[in-house]
Amino acid sequence: MDIKAYMQRLGKQAKQAGREISKAQSGKKNTALFEIAAQLELHREFLTAENQQDLQLGKEKGLDTALLDRLELTPARISAMIEGLKQIAGLPDPVGEISQLNYRPSGIQVGQMRVPLGVIGIIYESRPNVTIDAAALCLKSGNACILRGGSESIRSNQAIATCISKGLEISGLPKEVVQVIETVDRDAVGELITLNEYVDVIIPRGGKSLIKRISKQATIAVIKHLDGICHVYIDDKANIDKAIAIVINAKTHRYGVCNAMETLLIAESIAAKVLPLLAEKYTMAGVELRGCDKTCALIENCLTATEEDWQTEYLAPILSIKIVADIDEAIIHINNYSSAHTESIITEDYTLARRFLREVDSSSVMVNTSTRFADGFEYGLGAEIGISTDKLHARGPVGLEGLTSLKYIVLGDGQIRQ
Repeated sequence: MDIKAYMQRLGKQAKQAGREISKAQSGKKNTALFEIAAQLELHREFLTAENQQDLQLGKEKGLDTALLDRLELTPARISAMIEGLKQIAGLPDPVGEISQLNYRPSGIQVGQMRVPLGVIGIIYESRPNVTIDAAALCLKSGNACILRGGSESIRSNQAIATCISKGLEISGLPKEVVQVIETVDRDAVGELITLNEYVDVIIPRGGKSLIKRISKQATIAVIKHLDGICHVYIDDKANIDKAIAIVINAKTHRYGVCNAMETLLIAESIAAKVLPLLAEKYTMAGVELRGCDKTCALIENCLTATEEDWQTEYLAPILSIKIVADIDEAIIHINNYSSAHTESIITEDYTLARRFLREVDSSSVMVNTSTRFADGFEYGLGAEIGISTDKLHARGPVGLEGLTSLKYIVLGDGQIRQ
């Protein structure tokens, strides 16, 4: 296959389809989402069979447990994909929304209108459900997209692509609105991220090395997050029962996800009371603990944390723990080591909670809840294209609004500038 010619063809088709989807009415876009959902429901067995082949090959290649977990399409995850499509269909369409319309002294009205970004290239690893999330969000926000999943999920992604194409066809929209790259050749990624003539934005989702490569080599704007080094700080004014439940969930609910807690911070005045209780629960769950010297002195079988541990996204049953003097030290540690993804404070002190929200510089900052809620579905976005730790142009879970831009509109009635 001539990869350059193939990607040029996809880009040209996406550009043309983007013009069509950008002017499609909300009803037609919603119909397409429901039709795609119906196709997924109709082809559950096919999706599962193709996914099982990917899983088997993944096991033979020695993929670790976390990657295999991301790769698997369980019945519940297929149901979640279907539900996500329906939720996105039920969300307000951002395209064409006018805001901040104000009269100027000249008599003109100036406002802003939401418009699609155009053609979005999305590169991701492992999770085949991203194919549906990305397709649905791009479609609803009036964008065409070119999707490139990982080689380990090629069969799953192509099976999902078949359902998407059929749903688009039934609804009367061009099937090129969503194109899933059919080759696992890595050169396709290099071509995609330099298709300036056709592609407007690149969104990478995956490991740190992938995203660093894309950010370095892309000649197109990139919306990215490098990793998820998420923290939870248990304050000395925390409700202990709440705190224990939250930090157990934040770490053990799922390991191989970017919103899992990787570092636990705890106020020194309550550490002796709380850490032994937590250590027992984490040990039962099979979590390896690595802590500062003070932590190691309080709990058994705790390895000494290194400087590297504070900078690591484990994506595994490993947790680093640091005892801090107070909220000041907690905030300093977080702002030094966080990847700007998600942080949470557990406290009953309203003033401290407000301060934490204000001073911690991450895309999601929480009070008295698990970092596992940092998710587009949980935020009511229907799904997410990814979680951006950039500050421009979108930050946090990127949903429909994050896939649009604003243009100024001016309404007049014959005014001329004097």
